[in-house]
Amino acid sequence: MKQRSLERIGVIIKPSEPRAIAVVKRIAEWCVQRGAKLLVDERGNGSLSKGLCAPEEEIAGKSDLLVVLGGDGTMIAAARLVAGRDTPVLGVNLGSLGYLTEFTVEETIPALESLAHGDYEIDSRAMLDWTVMRDEHIVGEGSVLNDVVVNNGGLARVFEVDCSVGTNYVTTYRGDGLIVATPTGSTAYNLSAGGPIIHPDTKAISIVPICPHTLTNRPLVLPDSSEVTLEPKPRDLEVTLTSDGQEGLPLKPGDQVRVKKSGRAFNIIRPVGKDYFQILRDKLRWSGR
Repeated sequence: MKQRSLERIGVIIKPSEPRAIAVVKRIAEWCVQRGAKLLVDERGNGSLSKGLCAPEEEIAGKSDLLVVLGGDGTMIAAARLVAGRDTPVLGVNLGSLGYLTEFTVEETIPALESLAHGDYEIDSRAMLDWTVMRDEHIVGEGSVLNDVVVNNGGLARVFEVDCSVGTNYVTTYRGDGLIVATPTGSTAYNLSAGGPIIHPDTKAISIVPICPHTLTNRPLVLPDSSEVTLEPKPRDLEVTLTSDGQEGLPLKPGDQVRVKKSGRAFNIIRPVGKDYFQILRDKLRWSGR
C-alpha cells in the first residue's frame, strides 16, 4: 500500500496498565527520530510531559494513526472514538486473548517502521448501529464493533423477545436473551453462547439466543443488509441492552430495539502475511494437524 502520513500519532492506553508506560516511551523516542508529533492518552500522564497528553476524543480527532495499548476491550472503546473517520488503528496486545490487538510489544516499533514505508495491510471491520424506540421516540442509540445484547440483568429467569428481520416476523425467543453480532464479534460473546465463527470479510450478521428455553431455537446468520428488530417483554424483570459489553440501557415493555449495519467502519492494521486462520489457531489453541 502507499506510504501513510505519520505526522501525528495518537496513543490510547488501557487504564491501570503499568506495562504501557515503557511502550509509550519507545514510541515517543521513535516519533522524535521521525519528526512526528505524539499525543498520548492523559491516563499515561506519569510517563511523559503534560504537554503531550490529551483527552481520548481529542487524540482520535487529530491523529493520522492511532496506537492502542491494551486488549480487545481497549480496541472496542477506540472503535467508538474513531467511528466515522478513516483513521487506522494499530493494536498492541497487553491483554489476554487479543483477537483485535494483533501486534506484540516487541513488534510495535517494527510495525511503525513498516507503516512509514507503506508495507502494511488494513482490515475494514463492519460495525452495527442500534436504536431504541419508546413511544415513537428515540431514547438511546449508538454503534458497536462486536455486538448488541438484550438480556436479563437481574434474576436468572427467562423472558420473551419478539424478533423480526425487515418486515418479516422470525419467532419469539424465550431464554436469557439475544445477541446480534458482527463478524468481528463472532469470536466474543457470540462464540461463548454457541454462535458461529464468521470470517471478518463475510457480509453477514448473526442472531444468537442466550440459553434458549426452546432447544430448537438455533443461531441465525443473515445478510448484513438485514435490519433486525427486537421487542423484549420484560414484565417484572430487569432487561438491559448492552453495547459491546461496555454500555448499558435499561429497557421497558413496548420498547423496540432496531439493529442494522452501520455506514461507518473500523480500520485495523494487520501484520503483513498473517491470515485470519492463524489468529484463530493461536487464540483458540487449535492443534492443527
